[in-house]
Amino acid sequence: MSDSNPAIVSVKPVILPAPGRGEDLQVRVSAPVTGDALPVVVFSHGFGWSMNGYAPLADHWAAHGFVVVQPTHLDSRTLGIPHEDPRFPEIWRIRIEDLTRTLDELTVLEASVPGLAGRLDRDRIAVAGHSWGAQTASTLLGARVLDPDGVPGEDLSDPRVKAGVLLALTGLGDDLTPFAAEQLPFMRPSFATMTPPALIVAGDHDQSQLSTRGPDWFTDPYTYSPGDKTLLTLYGAEHSLGGIPGYEVAETTDESPARVALLQRLTTAFLRSALNPEDTAWQKAAAELAGDPDPLGNLQSKE
Repeated sequence: MSDSNPAIVSVKPVILPAPGRGEDLQVRVSAPVTGDALPVVVFSHGFGWSMNGYAPLADHWAAHGFVVVQPTHLDSRTLGIPHEDPRFPEIWRIRIEDLTRTLDELTVLEASVPGLAGRLDRDRIAVAGHSWGAQTASTLLGARVLDPDGVPGEDLSDPRVKAGVLLALTGLGDDLTPFAAEQLPFMRPSFATMTPPALIVAGDHDQSQLSTRGPDWFTDPYTYSPGDKTLLTLYGAEHSLGGIPGYEVAETTDESPARVALLQRLTTAFLRSALNPEDTAWQKAAAELAGDPDPLGNLQSKE
């Protein structure tokens, strides 16, 4: 994969039948026009978003040699499912099924993009997500949801997934506000079995309305997961991390093109090296950040 920005092609919606879901699964697939043995990134959007969001990341990854797969979850504003819908309490679980379904149907997704057939490397698959999407993605990496007695729920990890990028992933459930504890019982994670390599990104100004703690809540996934994890703490960043959901979107409270550009570079480099140990992109990117006299963030790693 080169460092140039080749043309990309994006196809949407690719419809995957999803019996029992109430809606078939809509997916967007983006890929570089050229290149072979392309790694795959399955991206889970934050609450209310859709396959149309997160262009600053999805397009950048596709331009740098990844096939990016973006399902639209049932909480998307584009679907308009009301909170009273009987599926709503289970959307967190259906979101996870959406990601596994996209992996199950990679052949269909591959065939939906002109010229893409035969160019995927199915041994190099990563998951990524932002906010609720990061929690969804984390379960495929081995995070579990604790029941009311603190017992880990079922293992929903997927052996096809080799690495993850978890952006603004919420922390432990012990620190939920009373509202969040009552309304969002699935937000009680255990990261103890989240073993694959992952880049965890937290903003040091990300003050969640769901937590009684400060921005350090978002560092829990790094602190409480086993080794081969890296934490990127972004200075001054709030929940949108500078604007990753999209360009000039209303919910970005900390717009920073420089911060988004840093995330583009670092996430791309991490994914390249995590999915190909011989690739030195991550070492170079980390060294550049460490040597920056006026850095936008810092990295911590554990093996």
